[in-house]
Amino acid sequence: MADRPAGPAQPRNPLHGVTLEAMVTALAAHYGWPGLAERLPLRCFSSQPSVASSLKLLRKTPWAREKLESLYLFMLREQRRAAPPR
Repeated sequence: MADRPAGPAQPRNPLHGVTLEAMVTALAAHYGWPGLAERLPLRCFSSQPSVASSLKLLRKTPWAREKLESLYLFMLREQRRAAPPR
């Protein structure tokens, strides 16, 4: 079996290497489940929220995953702006 060449490096892609579970966990920690449900009105965030139920929905629903990724990128930008300059 031939070795596949490694894909191109993605040094400027902030989502590269970040798992869906890590995104959900970070967003829930940053906004809290109620805040996450306000920003993304999905039942998995408002009714008995958990990482497992969220992952189940997000893996099956591409549009919801895109919205979550977008919110994650927004959170990263917010954090960068709030951080003191180096």
